Amino acid sequence: MRKNHRLLPLLLLSLTFLSFSTVRSDSSDHKYKEGNIVPLYANKVGPFHNPSETYRYFDLPFCLPDDLKEKKEALGEVLNGDRLVSAPYKLEFQQDKDSVPVCKKTLKKEDVAKFRAAVRKDYYFQMYYDDLPIWGFIGKVDKEGKDPSDYKYYLYKHIHFDIYYNNDRVIEINVRTDPNALVDVTEDNEVEVEFLYTVKWKETNTPFEKRMDKYSQSSSLPHHLEIHWFSIINSCVTVLLLTGFLATILMRVLKNDFVKYAHDEEAAEDQEETGWKYIHGDVFRFPKYKSLFAAALGSGTQLFTLTVFIFILALVGVFYPYNRGALFTALVVIYALTSGIAGYTATSFYCQLEGSNWVRNLLLTGCLFCGPLFLTFCFLNTVAIVYNATAALPFGTIVVIVLIWTLVTSPLLVLGGIAGKNSKAEFQAPCRTTKYPREIPPLPWYRGTIPQMAMAGFLPFSAIYIELYYIFASVWGHRIYTIYSILFIVFIILLIVTAFITVALTYFQLAAEDHEWWWRSFLCGGSTGLFIYAYCLYYYYARSDMSGFMQTSFFFGYMACICYGFFLMLGTVGFRAALLFVRHIYRSIKCE
Repeated sequence: MRKNHRLLPLLLLSLTFLSFSTVRSDSSDHKYKEGNIVPLYANKVGPFHNPSETYRYFDLPFCLPDDLKEKKEALGEVLNGDRLVSAPYKLEFQQDKDSVPVCKKTLKKEDVAKFRAAVRKDYYFQMYYDDLPIWGFIGKVDKEGKDPSDYKYYLYKHIHFDIYYNNDRVIEINVRTDPNALVDVTEDNEVEVEFLYTVKWKETNTPFEKRMDKYSQSSSLPHHLEIHWFSIINSCVTVLLLTGFLATILMRVLKNDFVKYAHDEEAAEDQEETGWKYIHGDVFRFPKYKSLFAAALGSGTQLFTLTVFIFILALVGVFYPYNRGALFTALVVIYALTSGIAGYTATSFYCQLEGSNWVRNLLLTGCLFCGPLFLTFCFLNTVAIVYNATAALPFGTIVVIVLIWTLVTSPLLVLGGIAGKNSKAEFQAPCRTTKYPREIPPLPWYRGTIPQMAMAGFLPFSAIYIELYYIFASVWGHRIYTIYSILFIVFIILLIVTAFITVALTYFQLAAEDHEWWWRSFLCGGSTGLFIYAYCLYYYYARSDMSGFMQTSFFFGYMACICYGFFLMLGTVGFRAALLFVRHIYRSIKCE
């Protein structure tokens, strides 16, 4: 299961941490003899439509095992909301069982009320058997009566385990609940219940190495896969054609500009310049709030690097289905290790902009993304604690994250900042900047910042729109995302389109003699993040069944942080593309 980890010598330090996040069973080699106890852990229960709202398995009054043990969790597993404890069922290797009692229990009125509330909210349970995930619903609602007050609520009391094995290995496990073995929990009455389970072992030829393929295949929706590829290729072709047209038009217009300016220079020296050449003395005037601008560039560059590393890990197969917590661990570790890039980029650019207070700039860089993320986390963790949900991080995990931030992130940020300050690179401007800025002529409303951002964000968003649904269904639903190759192609197209649209809008802005393009190019590049957040609203209300304060606050809280990260990352891409373009066109003409 972990053979892919050998493929990543380039991320040795990351994977030292990452290895702690991979799933481990009590039998590390997953080999058993007949009669051996195979580890079965109960993980969590929760409303099926609210993936963030999960509770410990024994928060509901199920039968407790004789020896209740908590499994030690790695950092990523805890961040994922996993809380594994030993389950009350004994599933020995190759031992069939038929209607074995787990326990007899008298459910008190409050226990019945708990189960009824859980059945009403469509609670499911999740367990892990030899690291293979299993799910089932805890009950059902009989809606024969039209009025909700006439509904009947039933609890399943008999679970069937169907387990497949190949020689000495467990290959597959399925769980089903007996629809005839029911307990009526509609009324608040004490109920006598006997919980039962049945185990059936069957032989299969599937090799152990391919036992996870079932989850990959079911997750990538084979019957939708061709449609998925077709829709992605369709949107890619459309977007690339639009980008191609845009690039062609831009090149032709620029060529005409170059010819015109060359002709003007030969014809009349005193003729007044117009268009983008007219503002050559102002186009490289440093932006306002340059410390914030440099900090945003530093944070955006770090998030871009983080995304690239995550894609490398995904494409070589580290994030296979149910490698619990690997993605969260990778995000925390790689973010910590790339903080030096943020420090270096921000401080070196700030010094190029002739900034003096580089220490304050470094502090701003460190807090620009982490600050809002930390405040959001504090609020959401408090909500999870109030709900007593597994999403609430234990104190020990918070201490570990604070230590990573203190001992890894902050020192690397400072070292990167010092290296950036000492790089002594000068800002490369092909034109001299005049002492006083020219007045910007009055422009029509559609050339304002907000209309331009709306135009800039729409095309990149349309390129990723189709893929967003699948990602949301995976992150905020129960599908598993495994087609990282498609996602990578979409990401590349997103970068190309963001760069092109920002360059085009920057050209039109300069042609209108508006020289304040620095912040505008960043905001236009990052505006896709705002479109993604608007899509969150659509997804929540139109495509999902999420409900309740906790799930709603988790969805909009964490999606706000993710969209803000996209804003910084794509803003950086947009500005870098615009800067290359502006340097190129002003280097191509003579500017007196």
